[in-house]
Amino acid sequence: MNCEILATCSALGYLEGDTYHKESDCLESVKDLIRYLRHEDDTRDVRQQLGAGQIVQNDLLPIIIQYRQDKSLFDACIRLMVNLTQPAMLCFGKVPDDPVFRQHFLQVTSHLESYKEAFATENVFGILSETLYNLLQLDWEQRQEEDNLLIERILLLVRNVLHVPANPCEEKKVDDDASVHDRVLWAIHMSGFDDLVKFLASAQSEQQWSMHVLEIISLMFRDQTPEALVSAGHARSVEEKQRDADELELLRQKEHSANRSRAFQRGTRHSRFGGSFVVKGLKAIGDQDVIYHRNLHNFKNYTHDIGKSIRRVPKRNRRAQETEGKRRSALNVRLFLREFCVDFLENCYNRLMYLVKESLIREQTQQHDETYYLWALSFFMAFNRGNGFRADLVSETMSIRAFHYIERNVTNYYEMLLTDRKEATSWSRRMHLALKAYQELLFTVNEMDRSQDEGIRQSSNVIKSNIFYLMEYREIFLTLLRKYDETKQPQSYLKDLVETTHLFLRMLERFCKGRRNLMVQRKRGKRKKSRGKKQQSAVDTSPEALAEVWKVVEEELKSVGFQLSGALMESVMPFDATSETPLEDQRTEAMVRVQDALLARLGPEALGLLRAAREVWPEGDVFGSADVEPEEELELLKQILNANLPRTAPPEAVMEEEHSPAELEEEELEAIQVIEKEFNLLDFIKRFANANVVRPYILLLKTYSKNTPHTNHCIARMLHRLAVDLKMDALLYQLSVFHLFNKILSDPSSAAYKELVTFARYVLNRFFSLAAKNNKAYVELLFWKNVGAVHEMTEGYSKDGDGKKPSWTEEEEEELRKLYEEHRDSEDPDIVETLLPLLSNGSRTRRHVVIQLVHMGLVESTKELKKPKKGTRIVLWTEEQVQELQMLFEEFRDSDDVLGNILKKITAKRSRARLVDKLLSLGLVSERRELYKKRSRSAKGKSSGHTMTEEEFLAELTQGYPDDPVDRDDEDEREEDSEESEEDDDEEEQNEDKSLKGGRSSQSLNLSVERRADVAGMVSALQEEGLSGPLMWLQNCLNRTANDREEDGLSQPVPFVPLTEANEEAMENKSFQRLLRKLGMRPPANEQESFWRIPAKISVSQLRSAAAALSSREDKPGDGAEQDGGLRGTTTDTQEEEEEEDSQEKRAQALRALLLTRKKKQLSTDDTAPISDATLDHDDAEDEIERSQERSATKRSRSSVLEDEEVEETSTVMDLDTNNDLDSDGEDDVSAPVKRRRKMVLIDEDDD
Repeated sequence: MNCEILATCSALGYLEGDTYHKESDCLESVKDLIRYLRHEDDTRDVRQQLGAGQIVQNDLLPIIIQYRQDKSLFDACIRLMVNLTQPAMLCFGKVPDDPVFRQHFLQVTSHLESYKEAFATENVFGILSETLYNLLQLDWEQRQEEDNLLIERILLLVRNVLHVPANPCEEKKVDDDASVHDRVLWAIHMSGFDDLVKFLASAQSEQQWSMHVLEIISLMFRDQTPEALVSAGHARSVEEKQRDADELELLRQKEHSANRSRAFQRGTRHSRFGGSFVVKGLKAIGDQDVIYHRNLHNFKNYTHDIGKSIRRVPKRNRRAQETEGKRRSALNVRLFLREFCVDFLENCYNRLMYLVKESLIREQTQQHDETYYLWALSFFMAFNRGNGFRADLVSETMSIRAFHYIERNVTNYYEMLLTDRKEATSWSRRMHLALKAYQELLFTVNEMDRSQDEGIRQSSNVIKSNIFYLMEYREIFLTLLRKYDETKQPQSYLKDLVETTHLFLRMLERFCKGRRNLMVQRKRGKRKKSRGKKQQSAVDTSPEALAEVWKVVEEELKSVGFQLSGALMESVMPFDATSETPLEDQRTEAMVRVQDALLARLGPEALGLLRAAREVWPEGDVFGSADVEPEEELELLKQILNANLPRTAPPEAVMEEEHSPAELEEEELEAIQVIEKEFNLLDFIKRFANANVVRPYILLLKTYSKNTPHTNHCIARMLHRLAVDLKMDALLYQLSVFHLFNKILSDPSSAAYKELVTFARYVLNRFFSLAAKNNKAYVELLFWKNVGAVHEMTEGYSKDGDGKKPSWTEEEEEELRKLYEEHRDSEDPDIVETLLPLLSNGSRTRRHVVIQLVHMGLVESTKELKKPKKGTRIVLWTEEQVQELQMLFEEFRDSDDVLGNILKKITAKRSRARLVDKLLSLGLVSERRELYKKRSRSAKGKSSGHTMTEEEFLAELTQGYPDDPVDRDDEDEREEDSEESEEDDDEEEQNEDKSLKGGRSSQSLNLSVERRADVAGMVSALQEEGLSGPLMWLQNCLNRTANDREEDGLSQPVPFVPLTEANEEAMENKSFQRLLRKLGMRPPANEQESFWRIPAKISVSQLRSAAAALSSREDKPGDGAEQDGGLRGTTTDTQEEEEEEDSQEKRAQALRALLLTRKKKQLSTDDTAPISDATLDHDDAEDEIERSQERSATKRSRSSVLEDEEVEETSTVMDLDTNNDLDSDGEDDVSAPVKRRRKMVLIDEDDD
């Protein structure tokens, strides 16, 4: 021992009899030892020296027993013992591979075993229990930081002592005898420490120690099994007695058969000479027969391998080692642990498992702590199941969330098992724990089915419906069986996997037995043929064909009574919120989809799509009114069927250059699609008909004599399903399987394995019956077979060429050669399409013709016959095209729509994006903004502005000023979208050009007025229903989102998250949802979304307009005048035409009144005299109008009330222009909108 360490240990004190005498500097010596441990080397020399000096047994434990009143010394000793007793695995990180470090590791482990034996006294745990009890009596406000540290150190010390592994070689204890671990547990029980553990697990104020408590409990029950604890203290049942009797009978039969075989091996008389014999027909190494030099009674065991050295198996190919076995503790320990389990389940289990699960999900624990959770789940649920099952005691872990959590851990452990090969053993053990937890969940669900309580049985049906519906839970066992690796996973894992699979299939069979059709979820890859895709035949749209289609659809809809299933309505999605396609185009596409469904004679699908589209687009009754009758729906469907709807042409499939004809039919995986299908149990069992699944079962069957009867039954039942139910007994036609069957049949104790013997005879009889017909069956025994090989072996082998397409006859080849010679010099760009209709065999495809032409040598390669490209995919520019583009640009550079005019006139049609890029590269324009459409400043077409709203009039004032950031963003988005799309037909462009000349603006105004009127009506109706609060919340959300997007410059979908019950009920209201759709909000897209969202494409101005439309009528006194004016404007169209000439004069008068009001405000702030209307001449008014337009277009921030007043005074003109009966004075009308705007500003500032 180091001299400094020796001196420090001597300065602690000395033990005289049972009394310990400490030295004066004992506390400082303990602190020095802690300091030495902190600076020890990799060999842990200080720890080994202190263990060899038995400092824990001779000094530290006597100190804490006799001097527990000395708080500082007690704390220091506990701290030192926590360090000394920490596991050797933590000290070295892992079991060292180096022999030197391995020796140090074993030495530290031996010291830990001696520490554990020293702790196995009631005095030590009595002191720890008393100290912990006193600390727990303190309230949280009285408890200091050092008190919490001492509580944690005591728990860690007990955890470390219990963690010390047992050494069976040293202890040499048998079952029912008290080992060192049992003595420690008894000391814990006698000191009352187990009651403190239960208190910590159940107390709400001590939840911070939940993980420490779970570790201590798991280490207490480390050597126990739930079955042994359940049966502790009870007399053996009849089943147990019968099982023991069967085991004894099996052992007796084996002993009797062994005695008989030894008796047969003895000769009738003694012979000192064994003799030599020549074995005819059995060749030796050379060409001579084998010479046998032993007695004949041993000849049946003769093999050529006798005398050979056993081949060494590489370490990487050895079977995985089994974990430590279980042992039966002393009876008094088992009884105490049984009572602990009962109390823990009744008072602590649900709460402790909830706290641990939350800590694991929030990652507040250390790495791999989930293994304690998995162990506790499987152990205590198994104990509850055996000790009078009560579902309420384990309700916390009996849920779908528990299944999902364990399934995710199993998947994660398997992935780490493959990647982290150095720690494969540890990952395999964790995976086994997760599998045991999953097995126990299934056992508990199965037990719930037998409960007398109807509610418990209903809960079990709900859980089973979920785990059988989802594919992940359904196929986990199939995956684990296929991926089993005996070199990484022990046989105990395989045993649990086979038994769990048997239980799952048995539950699935019972669940499907009482149901005619069971719908389950299935994921599949959606595939499409990328090359060589044959064009689909066009649908016949003649009147006769449409009449026939309508007759079929009408009969189908009338037969179902216009009633649609819920699954069909949920699967119909007429609107895609994530698509870049505008709403109007999506509405047209929905109409086309309805027509396609009708043409395909899918009446219910067409009706469901029509009703879903009616909910998305209720305006205009395009898809029918809300209260439409079934007969009206039928008439509407008929009109859609016969309508000539505009359809977008699908893009032409362009065949790429190919290197071989086989690539013509290449398929690529496009996406993973989740669908629902009807479950078929037989089809699911067929997935187990795989050699990779059968191999693990045969591997476990090899140890049939050591397996439990239940394990052998699970193996036989699965093999019976494959061989008898599926008629796939040929899967078992393998030499190793037959060798195992021969071993079972020749076993002297085969009477105990009646099920295996019967099955083996059945398979062998089937094989020999097949071998009489198929002379290659014996060769097939050498190989494992898949389903295809099994079918060939039993039904007959296919010949070469079977299954291939028929070859070309000589007449067909001659016909093809003549046709090719006739048309090879024609100007047809695609000669193959010309030859196809001329061939006598109409079943030939383009691929057949191309391959045959290459095979006959008429063409050298398939590249010569590739399909010509279609479309306007022109990339290179010629000099003439560049000159033409320059001329057209010079001609239209001063027009309002430069790019649109160039697209109309240019000869080589190209997309907008190509034109913009070329103009930029030529330097004709410096940025894309110069090619945007210019807005017209004239008021032509807008003189009927009596029905214009505030936002529309403000947009008119700001026309021609592209400095507005909101307008620029919208314009950029529109231009980018237009650049990505191809140019439409000339007729559509002419219609678009007409709309640009005034028709579009008036149409948009009328649409916006109708939309605002609809929104106002919806708002009024909702206010009458008492939803004013949710409307105000919705308005605040829109304003807040608009402010955020304006400040950040980013647009992302923002969800509506209702935090109050009133808002949550409003979001479920149908009328409120219609209002959201009207405002452009997006509903949840799929099952992963729960809230409505503000789409990212809605601009800031649109959000503020929508928020303003939600204002109540009491808050907007000017709205009534606007609406009245709008009604009068729409109903008196003739008066508008007569007063069209006076509108300009009224507008000028309104602007003069506005400027007069502003001038008065400015002069009133400067304490000057007011200026009359006569002081403003016409030129000054025009200049002031232009300046106000610029201010309204450029200043969007609301940082001050003054700027808001300036902007809103401009918007005051909306009311002046909307009302027909306004005069030039208008000061009273000006004040109302200004007050309203100030109120909105205050609300927005509060929200910010």
